[in-house]
Amino acid sequence: MPCKKVKKRKRTGQPAQVAEHLLKLQFQATEPMQKLVTDITYLPFGHKTLYLSSILDLYNGEIVAYNIADTQDTSFVLDTLNQLPAQQGMMLHSDQGSVYTSQAYQEAVKEKGITMSMYFKGTPADNATIESFHSLLKSETFYLEGLTCTTTAIVEQTVRVYINYYNSIRIQKKLNNQSPVQYRQLACLNL
Repeated sequence: MPCKKVKKRKRTGQPAQVAEHLLKLQFQATEPMQKLVTDITYLPFGHKTLYLSSILDLYNGEIVAYNIADTQDTSFVLDTLNQLPAQQGMMLHSDQGSVYTSQAYQEAVKEKGITMSMYFKGTPADNATIESFHSLLKSETFYLEGLTCTTTAIVEQTVRVYINYYNSIRIQKKLNNQSPVQYRQLACLNL
């Protein structure tokens, strides 16, 4: 009996609100909390999957907000967004995922006085900075330490410890051999 070919269907709905592409590959910021990027990644550890939503400051590469959950819905990214202060002049850049284009997320961004930016579909290089951080986190923890079958609590602790290490201890050549937190603190003293 011949195999029946399954017809693929295209999604007909459009994202709720796609923001203009304002970042335009300009990954440098002149002050803290001026340009931020956000994304979601999966955290592999056996039969279950957790997700990490994080926001990175392009000024110094610091993770300024993050959240871990077992679903990637709008409330998940809203919990991450709500960790940011309300601040005028801040730009937040993301992909065009449904959680970021949702009406609830867009309204929360506006309420905080943040300008939203989204990259065009098919151009993931626009979010390379946050994706690079996610890759480092997985390479230096889950893959390096072989965390393939563990508990939710250990995954959450691993991420917390790594983000603290990344922000406060891990030096970066592009930051004059300082950690992101040291770089920001010195910059604030010089203002």
